[in-house]
Amino acid sequence: MELRLPRVLTAMTVGTGLALAGTVLQGLLRNPLADPYVLGTASGAALGAAIAVLIPVRIVILQFGLLHGFAFAGALIAVYAVYRLSQTGGLSPLTSLLLTGYAVGSLLAAGLAMAMYLSGTALGQIFSYLLGGFDGSSWVRLAGAAPIVLGGAVAIGLRARSINGLLLGEETAAHLGIDVSRERAILLALSSLITAAAVAVSGLIGFVGLVVPHVVRLLVGPSARLVLPLSAIGGAALLAFADLAARMLGEIPVGVVTAVIGAPFFLLMLRRARAGYEL
Repeated sequence: MELRLPRVLTAMTVGTGLALAGTVLQGLLRNPLADPYVLGTASGAALGAAIAVLIPVRIVILQFGLLHGFAFAGALIAVYAVYRLSQTGGLSPLTSLLLTGYAVGSLLAAGLAMAMYLSGTALGQIFSYLLGGFDGSSWVRLAGAAPIVLGGAVAIGLRARSINGLLLGEETAAHLGIDVSRERAILLALSSLITAAAVAVSGLIGFVGLVVPHVVRLLVGPSARLVLPLSAIGGAALLAFADLAARMLGEIPVGVVTAVIGAPFFLLMLRRARAGYEL
């Protein structure tokens, strides 16, 4: 129990963070295919982790701290770069934000490829991070991520009204008294922060932030007051189940399990997007 409980709680914490970040970004960007990694978080975290692996540190505990610390910092730096580069006239138009995220993500992916090429015998450690998982979870890892994810979740929940207003469009939100640029910046920062904290301890786990918000909206409608808490619960449950399945299948990476679950759903979303699907 002492070994399993931190792992289960870490999986639930990461699932909560990714599902909430996906919910927020799909609403802000008005794009049903947006996920927590759309602003370069994944690429930044992966490159940060790869750089940490290349640092010749022989003390295992110190190396562990470097990897997750570099991943967290890399994710935040990537998001900050995307936001700053996409700004036009003090605002960050949604199209510019998405295109900049793609460009920065591609550049960071090139850096990751170079780091992997230079990694030598440490290549397996980088691959393990890229595939995602919770083996090696501990109370220390959980303590590093949980306060950020849970604090960010509360802050996002308090802005449910702003999210609902932004779903109606920027002009409508402004007429409702919402400071669009301020609320957008705050929500982007919060979603990026909890995503960075999540991927720092779990590696890259896909589809949770894409699938869960859609399922919840199909069940309860678009209101953020319902979608946010239910997405958090759904994300925690999905990732706890995926981790259990991964262990039962011989400790395969959790990212493989979520991909098997999420890829068919993603293809369905693509078909609906072509048919004019909207949030």
